[in-house]
Amino acid sequence: MTNRIRIALIHATPVAVEPIAQSFREIWPEAEAVGVLDDGLALDRAAAGALTDALSRRIVALAHYGLSTGARAILFTCSAFGPAIEEAARALPVPVLKPNEAMFEEALGHGGDIGMVATFGPAVPMMEQEFAEEAARLRPGARLTSFLVPGAIEALRAGDAETHNRRVAEGAAELGTRDAVLLAHFSTSRASEACRAVTARPVLSSPDAAVRKLRRLLGG
Repeated sequence: MTNRIRIALIHATPVAVEPIAQSFREIWPEAEAVGVLDDGLALDRAAAGALTDALSRRIVALAHYGLSTGARAILFTCSAFGPAIEEAARALPVPVLKPNEAMFEEALGHGGDIGMVATFGPAVPMMEQEFAEEAARLRPGARLTSFLVPGAIEALRAGDAETHNRRVAEGAAELGTRDAVLLAHFSTSRASEACRAVTARPVLSSPDAAVRKLRRLLGG
């Protein structure tokens, strides 16, 4: 039986799997990160146009499943299910993190004028609301400017990471005068290096910030 701290990662799309695995390898290799993938979630969320009750029930059920594996915390890696993840957090006795909460906390430490590059449109309104909630708690008056990059996620899903990264970097360049630039999704973090090449502002990613927060919470 392992003594390593186990974290359950709940994925709604395969393109989020490698970015968070890389963040654990680089930031907290001693943790045991185990993945659960329901790749129909992102498809069904986009088709529904809203977070439905049925989708929320699936999110909560997946959190309970993650807990059943012996996980000490649950991390969701898709940014389109915030209220359902909050519901799961209320129901479970371990930390349950939304994908971007740690990144938003870090961003607000840099200032009150934040830019965000996104590639999955349905997630953006919910993320903007979550940012507003964090800002009200940590830095009232902070504002978020979102830039939706067309075609990037489609390129990545087709296996063209180079085009994805180039388009995300173009979005980061548009937001380069902000106090920090956020890469909205776990999948977007693979463009971190390309973005840092086009802006001198801090570039923050969800996976790295989430792993740092989990490590602090669990004393790893």
